[in-house]
Amino acid sequence: MDFKSIFKVLSLVGLAVGGFFSTELAVGAWYGENLKPLLLFLAAFFAVNLAIFLFLRKHPVDLKIRESILSVNLLWILLGIGGAAPLMLYTHVDAASAFFEAISGFTTTGATVYSDIEGLPHLILFHRSLMHWMGGMGIIVLGVGLLSIINPSGSLGLFKAESTGIQIEKLRPKIKETALSLWGIYLALTVADMLLLMAAGMGGFDAINHAFSTISTGGFSTRNASLGAFHSDTIFWITTVFMLLSGINFLAHLRLLYRDTSGYRSEEVRWYLAIFLFLAVLLTMTHHLVGGDELWHSATHSFFTIASVMTTTGFATLDYGTWSHAAIALIFLAMFIGGNAGSTAGGVKVIRYVVIFKTLIAEFKRTLHPRATIAVYVDGHKLREGILASTFGFFILFILTNVFLTVYLYARGSDLMTSLSGALAIVGNIGPGFAKVGPADNFAFFAPVDKIVLSIGMIIGRLECYTVYLLLSASFWKRF
Repeated sequence: MDFKSIFKVLSLVGLAVGGFFSTELAVGAWYGENLKPLLLFLAAFFAVNLAIFLFLRKHPVDLKIRESILSVNLLWILLGIGGAAPLMLYTHVDAASAFFEAISGFTTTGATVYSDIEGLPHLILFHRSLMHWMGGMGIIVLGVGLLSIINPSGSLGLFKAESTGIQIEKLRPKIKETALSLWGIYLALTVADMLLLMAAGMGGFDAINHAFSTISTGGFSTRNASLGAFHSDTIFWITTVFMLLSGINFLAHLRLLYRDTSGYRSEEVRWYLAIFLFLAVLLTMTHHLVGGDELWHSATHSFFTIASVMTTTGFATLDYGTWSHAAIALIFLAMFIGGNAGSTAGGVKVIRYVVIFKTLIAEFKRTLHPRATIAVYVDGHKLREGILASTFGFFILFILTNVFLTVYLYARGSDLMTSLSGALAIVGNIGPGFAKVGPADNFAFFAPVDKIVLSIGMIIGRLECYTVYLLLSASFWKRF
């Protein structure tokens, strides 16, 4: 194991993260807030990472698969520790709560331990949104490079496995160039969202924070009532559109720069939009007929809610936990879907459901026609057996992780709905669930040990199970 390469990479990422964190100084200065604690933290943060990098500056980085897996896992833990420090310095929460909040930020989960969000310093509000924004784009870049090597069915692995019709190599010749192009699209969407929110009447500070949270599909807000605090249908619909765009694979957006719309015509995108429209229209009618609200009001909040839950953003305009049982059932179903592979969204991902159902249909046909040769195709490309096995393997791990976390929370004293929806909201990186962890509540009531367990659950979900569970394999530590 080349630990020097691992620590050199981690120190480089640390310096980059420290650079982003430094922008919080401008926010604090603008609002006249105490900068001394943040300055001391940044000085120590930079000093540690710079010292490690300088010590290893002549060591060539050579990350093989084992080093890559360990690096990614260590990175998320260290991000949680680094992101937690300012929270402890400015809001005086305990270490477990701060670590939970930071992991929730970087994994773009959006679950929070804060009850009075509007009482937080502006630089901390910006810190929370910035963690979202870094984490959202970071996971895409990891997906293009590291995760697609580690787990072939991972964030962007299905792109490279020819199951979506989009080939990374055809977009840009090098991974680095692809990553930079994706950053450009990510930034452009963020700026566009921010400007439209400001045009709709949202203040500049609120707009940039919500743009960060929207494009990263994170969910942290600057208001206690989330987006519902703005009472603006225009803001709701703008955010709905940008949540949906962020849930689409970013390589499809990248193809659009080359005047190629084929990415938007992939099976995954078509099913993603079809499922969204089906659930949103169904929820609208349920809310209208059962809840008694007028049709436009029902449509606005229903379309927003399904987009928020399905893309694992986690914003809320209303406390949907108080809606009818039929409405809650539809929202709960949306929590299982997720966005596209290669997007900032979490969850199972639509492409995996496409692969799973096509495989099941193929198995039914083989049962009826034992001698027939039946393959599974997605977008006209035949899928290898390894991709099918990896897809089913992920789905099993995802379900088992949810089962374990549900049983754990229930054993720790939570009611069944809190345990079930809380586990799914954490592992699926959604944020709010139902009951005690609904959109009008938070995760502050959990014990410190529970918050650490939930933080691990968020990391497992964000790294799509395989990357974390490989560490538990004896063969990982012996030979690969």
